[in-house]
Amino acid sequence: MSDNIKNNHISVPIWLKTTLTIREAAEYSNIGINKIENLINGPNCDFVLYAGRKRLIKRKQFEQFIERHLEI
Repeated sequence: MSDNIKNNHISVPIWLKTTLTIREAAEYSNIGINKIENLINGPNCDFVLYAGRKRLIKRKQFEQFIERHLEI
């Protein structure tokens, strides 16, 4: 069985996902969960996507945000 398929669930590599959970974004960027939550609670955050009550991180915009900033 493929490493990407377990129990009829397809696992997409994190670097190919369009959106990430906060936990995945923290793992992907090595930025803490609390810091990411603070960032997405800001008024001008352009990398958060609301799916009902769930908050997701737009991966490409998040990467661009990181590239534009020297510190957060």
